[in-house]
Amino acid sequence: MSTKRGADHTDRGPTFSGPGGRARWPGFAAVREAQWGLAALAVLVGVGSGLGSIAFRWLIKSFTWLFTGHEDYAGAGHAANPYVPWLGPFFVLLTPVVGGLLYGPLVDRFAKEARGHGVPEVMLAVAQRGGRINPNVSVVKGLASALTIGSGGSVGREGPIVQIGSALGSTLGRLAKVGEGRMKLLVACGAAGGIAATFNAPLAGVFFAMELILRDFAIEAFGALVLSSVSASIVGRAAFGDVAFLRLPAFHVEHLAQYALFALLGIVAGAVGVGFTRILYAIEDACDWAWRGPEWLRPAVGGILLGVLLLALPEMYGVGYPVLENAVAGGYTASFLLLLLVGKIFATSLTIGIGGSGGVFAPSLFMGAMLGSAYGAVLQTLAPGTAGNTGAYALVGMGAVFAGASRAPITAVVILFELTGEYSIILPLMLAIVLATLTGKLLSHDTIYTLKLRRRGIDLDAPAPDAPLGGQPLTEVMEKAPEPLLSTCGLAAAAEFLSLSSHGVLPVTDAEGRFRGTLTARAVAEVLAESPDTSAGVPRTAADLVEEPHPLTSDMSLGAALHVLAPSPGTGLPVLDPQDGLLVGWLTHQSALRALHPDPPSGSGAGQGEGGHRR
Repeated sequence: MSTKRGADHTDRGPTFSGPGGRARWPGFAAVREAQWGLAALAVLVGVGSGLGSIAFRWLIKSFTWLFTGHEDYAGAGHAANPYVPWLGPFFVLLTPVVGGLLYGPLVDRFAKEARGHGVPEVMLAVAQRGGRINPNVSVVKGLASALTIGSGGSVGREGPIVQIGSALGSTLGRLAKVGEGRMKLLVACGAAGGIAATFNAPLAGVFFAMELILRDFAIEAFGALVLSSVSASIVGRAAFGDVAFLRLPAFHVEHLAQYALFALLGIVAGAVGVGFTRILYAIEDACDWAWRGPEWLRPAVGGILLGVLLLALPEMYGVGYPVLENAVAGGYTASFLLLLLVGKIFATSLTIGIGGSGGVFAPSLFMGAMLGSAYGAVLQTLAPGTAGNTGAYALVGMGAVFAGASRAPITAVVILFELTGEYSIILPLMLAIVLATLTGKLLSHDTIYTLKLRRRGIDLDAPAPDAPLGGQPLTEVMEKAPEPLLSTCGLAAAAEFLSLSSHGVLPVTDAEGRFRGTLTARAVAEVLAESPDTSAGVPRTAADLVEEPHPLTSDMSLGAALHVLAPSPGTGLPVLDPQDGLLVGWLTHQSALRALHPDPPSGSGAGQGEGGHRR
C-alpha cells in the first residue's frame, strides 16, 4: 500500500497496488485472466444481446404500426393506413421522409458509424481497432434501424443487431478491463448472441461470428461464442418461443437429375450476389455524387425516391418476410418474381445509399427466394416431370445468394437450416452454396462486407494505419534461416541437431538445396519414444517426417506475413524466394518485434545463424 505525496493520510481501508501503483482488485483480475471469467463475460454478453434483440424487434414492430397501421405492410398490398385513410395508398410517399427526418439527425449527431449495414464496422473494430466500439452505437443503431425499417426502408435487421450486440460486448470488455484478445472475442460474442436471439439460430450465430467477424476458428473462441449464443437463444426463446424463424413447407429431392439443376442455380445465384454488391455501392456512389446538403437531411430528401418505389411495389416495404414466404409457397408468377428480385436490389441499395440503417442479410435471402422461385417455376414449365417442388429452389436460392455476396458458406448452410428447420434439402443446399461461393470469388475480390471498407481505403488483412508493425518489407525483418537438415538425415542425428536449435524446428532440403519442408522436435521425439528403431514401417529419415507449413515469400509485407505466422506454435516459418523457391530466411514473432528496434544491443545475437549445414 502507498500514499501519494501531499495526499490525505486518512485510513481508507486496504488497497491493492498493481504496476505503477494503480489499484487492482482481485475480483477484476480474475475476470480478466481466468477461463471462468471469460465464460462469465460471454454469458453476460449473450444475455445482453438477447435482451437487445427483444427490444429491437419490439421497436421495429412498434414503428411499423405507427407508420402504416399494419403489422407488416409488405404483405398488405396497396392498403391504406387506417390512421390516415384519406391518403389511401399514397401515404407511403411520406413515411420514408418522416422516418428520415427522425433517424437522420440522430445518426449524424451521436454515432455516424450507425449508418449503413453495420457488419463491416464490426469487422474493422476487431481487425484493426482492438475491438473498441463507440458505446453509443448500441442505442443509436437500434433506434435508427428500427425507424428505417418501420418507415419503409428495405433492409434487414441482422446488421443492426450484430452491431448492437458487438457494442455491448465492447462496452463490457472495457468495464472489465480485459486485454485486446478477449476484447475482440467479446465483440464477436455480441455478434453471435444477436444473430442467435434474433433468428432463433444459435449455431448460425456461432459460425457467423467465427467466419465473418473473427475470421478464425480457435477452440477458445468457439467455447465463448457457444456460451454467448446459447444464453442469447434462451432469452430470445423465452420471448418469441422455440419455433423456426420462417414457416416453410417440407421439401424433398425427388430425382437425382435435380442436383444438376441445383448446381446451376448456385452458379446463377452467386452471380446475382455479386451483382447486388456492385449495384449497392454504385447507387451509394450516385447518392454521394448527387447530394450536396447536410448529411442529417439526406435520408429525408432521399426518402422521396424511396416512397415512389414503395408506391409502385409495396412488397419492398421493410424486411418483407411475408412476401418471401408467399414466394416460396408458389404464390407469384415467374415474371412478377423477377420484378420483385430487381425491385429488392434497387430498394435496398437506395435505402442504404440515402443514409438508412439496416442489414443486407435479409435482403439477400429475399432476392434468393425470388430468384429460386422464378427458376423453379420456369423449370416446372420446361421439365415438369424432373423439376420437383418450386419451393425447394427458393430455399436453396436464399442461401446461395447470401453466400455469393458474403462468401461465408458455412454460415449460409447453417443459418438456412436453422431458419427453416428443414434438413431434407441439406445436400443440394450445400452444393449450391459452395458453387455460389466459388462463383462470387471468381467474379469479385471483395465481399459485400469487405468492399465497403476497401472503398474507404481499408484492407482488413493489412496493419492498422497507425500500427508500428506491418508496413515493413519481409526482407528487412526476417532473420537468417537455421542451417537446414538434409532430407536423408537419420532421425537420431536430427534429434541431436534439433536439441541444439533455438527454434525447435529446422528446415529440410534435398541434396540439390531445394526446400522440402520442416522437421519439428515434437515429431521426432514422438517417433523415437513410441517405436523401436528396428520396427517395420517406422520413419527413419527427416524426409519421412517432413511437414509443409504455409510458406512465406520474401516479397511479402510484414503485415501479410503476420496473418500466416499468427497460428504457428511460436517456432517461426521459412521464407522462400518467390522465383526459385529456395530458402532465404526465417520469420519469428521475435524477429518481427525487432523491426521496432532495428539496432539491437550488442551481444543480443539477433539474426545470428546456428552453425553449419546439418548432415
